[in-house]
Amino acid sequence: MQLGFVTAIFGDLSFEQVLQHAAEIGYDCVEVMCWPPGIRDRKYGGVTHLDCTDFTQAQADDANALCEKHGVAISALGYYPNALSHDETEAGIAQQHIRKVIDAAVKLGLPGINTFVGANQHLPLEDNLLLFEKVWPEIVRYGEDRNIRIGIENCPMLYAKSWPFGWNLARTPAIWRRMFELIPSVFFGLNYDPSHLRMQLMDPIAPIREFGQRIFHSHAKDMRIDREKLDRVGSLAAPMERSTAKIPGLGDIHWGQYIGALADAGFDGPVCVEVEDHAFEGGVERRRKSLEISYRVLKSLIA
Repeated sequence: MQLGFVTAIFGDLSFEQVLQHAAEIGYDCVEVMCWPPGIRDRKYGGVTHLDCTDFTQAQADDANALCEKHGVAISALGYYPNALSHDETEAGIAQQHIRKVIDAAVKLGLPGINTFVGANQHLPLEDNLLLFEKVWPEIVRYGEDRNIRIGIENCPMLYAKSWPFGWNLARTPAIWRRMFELIPSVFFGLNYDPSHLRMQLMDPIAPIREFGQRIFHSHAKDMRIDREKLDRVGSLAAPMERSTAKIPGLGDIHWGQYIGALADAGFDGPVCVEVEDHAFEGGVERRRKSLEISYRVLKSLIA
């Protein structure tokens, strides 16, 4: 396995500055955020470290040269929009840009990209699965034709304005089974983040036994359930009303068991720290500290 981090935490820095921090701390790789410039749809979103809009081979060569200079690889390109949004303009932009991110991955010589499936929050599950079946097979074929794997993160994207269905259909093992029945392609899998299962009061490790061969990439984000808040607001409240995102080691997830389960499943890919911990917001040094702590927690577990 390779240890990396998601570049969104350094959204105000250049791509080379991100690589420099990664190299100094000791990380092997980074997942590079690739939103269309000017679109900032939420906190930790809208970060553009590589602009894939009209990405050329020369730009790809320059990016790879910077990676070689600093000794840090790109684990994948990341872009997390809502490609099934009820807003047709939003959905269209997302679907088009996902293809551009795939094209950029080809030029960079990468194996895959990471994204969301998306969801229409105003439709029930079965109707969303019909929408998924209409939109996503063509996107997966686009990646497959270019030898690019698509890893879907399992974040439900539950906010006050998206509650209760959320903006990302791919949130539970039961739904993953349906998705993989509809699209059995080996180029379609998961960017597995255990924190989102813990947030939903689920076992974040058990699904790895069933879906290990579908895991292309992993995020390392921890989650802490606040029992006092849970007892006060109940399990039917929006999950982040009784949960807190933490860096690895400061939440409820047993990282030794998690990495062990990935290894048992034959996973040998990137594990990238995703920092959304409010305790480490602020200046660059504070954010870098979160990555330093995460590195020390995980490096001894990842050969």
